[in-house]
Amino acid sequence: MSVMNLPEPVIRVLERAMVAEFATVSGAGVPIDTPTYVFPADDLSSFGVATGLAYPAKATRARNNPKVGLLIEGLPGEPVISIRGMAAVRDADLQGNAERYISETGFEGISFGLTWEEARKGIWYWTRIIVDIAPERVMWWDNAEAMDGAPHVWQAPPGTQFPPSDPAPPGKGSAPSAWKQRTWREIAASGVEEGAPGYLTLCDADGFPLPMRALSCELVNDAFRMEIPGGAPWDGEGKATLTFRGLQTFVGDAARDGDTVTLKVERALPEHPLVANPVEVLQPSEEVREQLMARLKQEADRRGQPIPALTSETPPAPTRLLLLRRERMAQIMAARNEGS
Repeated sequence: MSVMNLPEPVIRVLERAMVAEFATVSGAGVPIDTPTYVFPADDLSSFGVATGLAYPAKATRARNNPKVGLLIEGLPGEPVISIRGMAAVRDADLQGNAERYISETGFEGISFGLTWEEARKGIWYWTRIIVDIAPERVMWWDNAEAMDGAPHVWQAPPGTQFPPSDPAPPGKGSAPSAWKQRTWREIAASGVEEGAPGYLTLCDADGFPLPMRALSCELVNDAFRMEIPGGAPWDGEGKATLTFRGLQTFVGDAARDGDTVTLKVERALPEHPLVANPVEVLQPSEEVREQLMARLKQEADRRGQPIPALTSETPPAPTRLLLLRRERMAQIMAARNEGS
């Protein structure tokens, strides 16, 4: 039975999803969640996510440990879907990746009014490593209110062979950029003040990192205290991360008491300037651009490939599912306008 045999409301959410919580596991066993664009294959046999070649940490983690997790949430009243998946890292064709990424996501959503002629110059952003995730298990709840109960479950057939990653590039990876960082308490204060939902990620009993949205979240001394849905697919104990929209991410040890999980914070993950200031994605400061281009060249050289060139007068044609995602976004915006 394929994923396409799931109930129609689940298929509808999966096909039209624009963003997913994407979790990987570090070499130290820490599950790390990064919300990112998601673009499923037409038959839902895989779900693509991507990271910039100039900041490849997510892809490196997925190559080293292919057990990954996705959380995809529908609109109010629609299903909430958690996917355990096996990752295949794709970086053997950087030119093809750049064109595919734009076909799947468009460029308008992050261009802040730039024309294609201007937007295509931001090659530090468009040069992508793509991670294709094949579902190993799909769990879903009919809606957010049902998440205190056990999920529905689809399981890949026994003996399923999952595609491997492209061969890892030779040589040592580029060193992380040295961006200026705040203390974790400063980062925490801004995260709580903004009121964004928190997503807690732990590994389940089989080692898959699975994000869950916290129902509530408060900072108490050196810990975050969260209320978690009763149907969360892990026991709530062990190494964990908590992220607010990927802007503020905290690492620590989680402990559970009923529906409450407490995360004692060890540190915050570094803040990337393009995440903190998305308006600069295609027009960064000169300092940021220089660091990104230096890393981009080093990573492309490791793979024996040139930096992609986006020379077409028009952007790559949108895929069928991108058109569905745009349709959904238009519906969301129309509903917001009616309510304002």
